[in-house]
Order: sequence, then structure tokens, then C-alpha cells
Amino acid sequence: MRKTLSAAALLALGIFMAAPAQSADTYIENLKNKPEPADCFESREGYSSVTRTEATPGSPNVKCSNKTGGVLWWGDPYDGTEPMGEMPVEADYTHEEAVVKPRTGQLKYFMPCTACHNGSTVPYPTSKNPRPLAMHQDIVADSMDLQHGRGAIWCLDCHNPRNRDTLIDHRGGEISFNQPQKLCGKCHGEVYSDWRDGIHGKRIGSWAKGGKKRWWVCTECHNPHTVQEKRFQPMAPEPRPQYPRTRANADHEKHGGHGDEHSEAKPAAH
Repeated sequence: MRKTLSAAALLALGIFMAAPAQSADTYIENLKNKPEPADCFESREGYSSVTRTEATPGSPNVKCSNKTGGVLWWGDPYDGTEPMGEMPVEADYTHEEAVVKPRTGQLKYFMPCTACHNGSTVPYPTSKNPRPLAMHQDIVADSMDLQHGRGAIWCLDCHNPRNRDTLIDHRGGEISFNQPQKLCGKCHGEVYSDWRDGIHGKRIGSWAKGGKKRWWVCTECHNPHTVQEKRFQPMAPEPRPQYPRTRANADHEKHGGHGDEHSEAKPAAH
């Protein structure tokens, strides 16, 4: 009779299920037969939704996870992207075709913001001093308790008071929502430097130096309004890979894998 994994083991694998218990193989088989979602997210749930279509006949633009609802792989990593644009610091991306997914067309909330924040419907603020807000509790439940900066910053330190369709730098210059890294770099200089060098963040596309790459920007992974309480939204793990047809378990990996019988050096003949 096939053994079933314990609840603790299932939880460790990221596939914990409520009773009744299932074998891992049964769970994976059921998951495989589950219809693929029509929409999935790229970075964090509720932020960048992608509709599954055909990039070319018979080739989907994305593969969506049946378990997490996230993108597993991209058929066309550049679908819907545009050039990153000018950057203030010399780096590798200035010598290659770097693209990003435009943010302004994917905002969950109504754009343009100036439809309401036009100085009339919503008057221009007289100062940047924090104050309770009558709106946007769905973004920040309590504007006096913004979960970013530990009380040192407020909404208008990042959002342009006069043009709410843009962000703002330290000198009052406008920053596009498509390039929030310019804003985040105002305070997080070390991380911004790592991001430019490819140490922090995510890129997909060509491996070749100077090749075309898609860059993920800060807010695609981090929610700036709750980053103080949740620095990064962890993604649920995928089920473990299926065993090869000739194997019933993974015991063979305990012995060094392929070519293990040749792995130990033999003493030289004298």
C-alpha cells in the first residue's frame, strides 16, 4: 500500500492540505489536471496581472501556476514592455537594450490621479505635514501610521503634490510611475546600487552582455505602503518535481547522483 506523507512533511514541502490526507503523488496528479488560470501575476499578487494569450499560434505568452497563480515562465519576456529610458547613473543597462513593464497602465486605482487631485475637486495641499486622509484607506488604513519610513516620511514625500500622476524627487523634479527605482534610490542608495549592478532584483531575457533584458523595478516586488511590516511578499513554493519514471523515490540523490560509482578516486597503480 502506498504510504502517505505526514502533515508535517506536507507542510515542509509547501503542499499542506486539510484532511483527508493525500499522497504527494496524488496531490501532484490532481494539481496537474487542474485547469490553468486564465490570468496570473508576475511579481506580487494583486499587482501585475497578465492575461494568458497566444504570443504566436500554439505558443502561450505565459505559463500560469495552477497552485500559486503566479507566472512560471514567459513565452515572450518582452510582451508589453517599453525602453527603460534615461537613467541618472552610468551602468550596464546604458550599454544594452533594457526594458520595463509600464506601470501607469497597470495601476489598480483610477488614473489619471489629477482627475480628482486637480486643485479644485481636491485642493492643493498647503504643506507636506502629515494629516488624516478622508480617502485611500484601501491603500493606507491610517495615513498617520504609514508603514514606510517609521514615521519619518509621509505621502507627499513621494507623491507629487501638484501633479499626482507623477512621483517627486528631493529637488521637486517629477519621476514617472514607470521608474520608481529613481524614487526609492533617494533613500535606499546602497540597494539601488546593487539593483543597477544586477545583484538585487530580477531580470529576464538575453544572457549575453549587452543583450536585451527586462528589468523588474522596486514596486513590482515590494509594496511601498506596507514594506515596514512586510518587506517582501513570499511566494508559495511549487510542488516538488515528479520522480523519473525509473525511480519510486529520491534515494538515488543521497549517493551523489549520476556517475556516483566513478566519483571516488582510485589509488594509483605502482
